[in-house]
Amino acid sequence: MTILIDPPRWPAHGRLWAHLVSDASYAELHSFASSQGLPERGFDHDHYDVPQERYDLLVSAGAVPVDSRELLRRITSAGLRRPKRDRRAGTRNP
Repeated sequence: MTILIDPPRWPAHGRLWAHLVSDASYAELHSFASSQGLPERGFDHDHYDVPQERYDLLVSAGAVPVDSRELLRRITSAGLRRPKRDRRAGTRNP
């Protein structure tokens, strides 16, 4: 059970963003995010969008830095990846 974070390289809203995921469960991900003060609105169906400014703090708190491909591989293997078509349809995760 690991919380993973990829590098903040995804541009949006004038800043760079990282993705925070769990390779075990959404419950683990939500618990970690809550403990770090991440707002629920940052959850995007299978990950939290995290601004670059929070990256180092999250790593210090225990998130494991991995590249984006490894992050995707791990959440897919865990069965936690939501296909884009499901995300666009507005379906919700537990």
